[in-house]
Amino acid sequence: MTALQISDKELVESYRKGNHASFEQIINRHQSRIFSYIMMLVKDRQLADDIFQDTFIKIIRTIKSGAYKEEGKFIQWAMRIAHNLIIDHFRKSKRIPYAETNSDDYDFMENIGLADASIEEQMITEQIHEDLRKMIEFLPEEQREVLYLRLYAEMSFKDIAELTNVSINTALGRMRYALINMRKMIQEKNVSLTY
Repeated sequence: MTALQISDKELVESYRKGNHASFEQIINRHQSRIFSYIMMLVKDRQLADDIFQDTFIKIIRTIKSGAYKEEGKFIQWAMRIAHNLIIDHFRKSKRIPYAETNSDDYDFMENIGLADASIEEQMITEQIHEDLRKMIEFLPEEQREVLYLRLYAEMSFKDIAELTNVSINTALGRMRYALINMRKMIQEKNVSLTY
């Protein structure tokens, strides 16, 4: 059985029994999605690193204490922990997260593979991703969050609603408005997203 065939549930159980390599596999499997989510909300690399580490410390403590219950997907549980830690941070600092992003920041779109594309296709695809990133930054925070969770983190609307503490209809509405706003920006800027 390869590492990809082993479920998160099996890896957690193996880690609970003392196999530390199992937890390393879980981290390797999910770190880019969790870190990207944190970075999208806090927009500060050092703060994102701190919250990412705190997320996995909390995950470790919960698993080791026996309090982790397999009620769904591990990634959704981990994202919920990260989300709550982000909220806690901003409550303590009493500020709303917003900062300009630049090309040096960690970018969740960099995980979209370009391995089989020609150089020209890669350049075009990278430009499309750059255009999309710029447009996404103009969306309201709630719409950006739902768009990211649905398209990148591949979460269901039910899970997004639970994570963001809104109704499913609100999550669906935010996604709908995000897509409408993206379409408007594409038309206004005459952006081509194909090659």
